[in-house]
Amino acid sequence: MTNTPPSAGLPLGRHVDYPRLYDAGLLFPIARSLGRREIGIDEAALPFVGIDRWHAYELSWLDARGKPRMATATFEVPADSPFLIESKSLKLYLNSFNATRLDDDETVRTRIATDLSAAAGAPVGVAFGLPPMTVEGEGECLDALDIDIEHYGPPRAELLSADVGRIVDEVLHSDLLKSNCPVTGQPDWATVVIAYRGPKLDRAALLRYLVSFRDHAEFHEQCVERIFTDLLAHAAPQSLSVEARYTRRGGLDINPWRATPGHDRPTATRDTRQ
Repeated sequence: MTNTPPSAGLPLGRHVDYPRLYDAGLLFPIARSLGRREIGIDEAALPFVGIDRWHAYELSWLDARGKPRMATATFEVPADSPFLIESKSLKLYLNSFNATRLDDDETVRTRIATDLSAAAGAPVGVAFGLPPMTVEGEGECLDALDIDIEHYGPPRAELLSADVGRIVDEVLHSDLLKSNCPVTGQPDWATVVIAYRGPKLDRAALLRYLVSFRDHAEFHEQCVERIFTDLLAHAAPQSLSVEARYTRRGGLDINPWRATPGHDRPTATRDTRQ
């Protein structure tokens, strides 16, 4: 087995020619097993279900007569797919449609679904349009807690604690999740929403834990899976859902969601920061 890093060969961090024509070969899949091995997740027995929901704001192509068409789109990649799709490669791939003539809108949607499914190794849902905006954050916000924080990475799961004598069913959220791209070092910003039933989480401890991602370098999907598995191991919830809504970069934002089997899927929405 080789130890090739997940960033090897990525278009990130280097000059890439702007695509002139449609090219499915621009998509760069990354094996999920690479990040999961580091977290300690068994690929043969995933502790969660989930999706990676992408919002695409910059999608265009030419109709059969050469007139430009514009659209937004939502892509849903299943969490049990063997590969995630690197974000800059997805941007380049979508841009490759800009000068490509296609017969009708359904041809575009079908082609994107086929290509993304091939890259992910599992069926990917593709629909034109975006989900609605949220009115306000779900549940209780942690960000106003009056606490001192001194640790910003790597993530420290040992910060987490819960009161086993108090079983609650609640939703918590924070806008303070930040991590960094593992290739370029650019910051990634997100709102994280945690819905659970089980021992009551120590809110100050949870916020300190989330902030401990601040200088951490990891892909969006892996950060969410790390948060999920750390909460599962250190707080022992009976039911758990973790969703992160990352802000837009290059006309794309990503919203990974992981949950214990049987947990209700969150309603697809977009935050005001997106």
